[in-house]
Amino acid sequence: MIYADQRWIGDHGIGRFARHVLAGLDYRPIPLNSNPAAAFDSWSLTRALKGSTARDIFFSPGYNAPLFCRAQLIFTIHDLIHIYSPESRKLKIRLYYASVVRRACARATRILTVSEFSRNQIVDWSGVSPEKVVNVGCGVDAAYVPEGQTYGLSFPYLLTVSNRKPHKNEARILQAFAQADLDPQIHLVFTGRPTADLARAIEERNLRARVDFVGAVPEEKLPSLYRGAKALIFPSLYEGFGLPILEAMACGIPVVTSNITAMPEVAGDAALLVDPGSVEQISGAMEQIVADSGLRQELRRRGFLRGGGFSWSIVSGRVRELLAPDVI
Repeated sequence: MIYADQRWIGDHGIGRFARHVLAGLDYRPIPLNSNPAAAFDSWSLTRALKGSTARDIFFSPGYNAPLFCRAQLIFTIHDLIHIYSPESRKLKIRLYYASVVRRACARATRILTVSEFSRNQIVDWSGVSPEKVVNVGCGVDAAYVPEGQTYGLSFPYLLTVSNRKPHKNEARILQAFAQADLDPQIHLVFTGRPTADLARAIEERNLRARVDFVGAVPEEKLPSLYRGAKALIFPSLYEGFGLPILEAMACGIPVVTSNITAMPEVAGDAALLVDPGSVEQISGAMEQIVADSGLRQELRRRGFLRGGGFSWSIVSGRVRELLAPDVI
């Protein structure tokens, strides 16, 4: 019997991975409705799996694991941002990784991840055998295509798909936009709502008329938001994968992203890569991608080919194979 933690399914990165991978599995859901990322979820999982046996498998598409479990453990660490990114280090979650996740790595049958960058970091941090950690990758939903409706914004815009977390580098994105020599009709659009600090920075730079927040965008509308953009601006400070890169490419939108962590691995030669710590490089890339129509066209061509190589069906098949009894 495969027990799987369906609670991760949602419209975030892990949630999309969970939805697509679990859709291809024959499994028994965990009888819990709580948050799988909660501090004491390991105890809840332990109780939920008390009837499992050594012939069973517990699979999580996220980084949670029971403290004790008779079933074989296969779980997924998408990244180690809470360990390696200074902007995201919080004591409580670092303690969780040290006390729960590292122990789970030692006793897991397999640890799944989504990029070679993350795989190498997990091996180094956990000390487990490299053969135990498997990169199964990520995919792009079939809805992300160039053809179709746009979001309906009445102005040209650069798009940042983000969530106000410090590693998303929004302060530098805003500063770069302020100093870029762009047509004043071009806006900078963020997903989500502004924080007080971001709103204050917009006011200080006289950008209120050119910076827009579209709130929470349902996943079914995200492709239309990408399609209407001149480019995706995604110079994150840390990504274990970076799904927006592929989503934009699949929609035929050129991409500016970072030259660190997993982003060069995902983007290949199909994006403009910048140092995310350099406002000047981000600003220059904005100017270049807006001014050079030939570059935009070439990045669209490369990006469309690149995005087409990432399929959820392939990812799901890799996971199914790793969960097969004869493999374990």
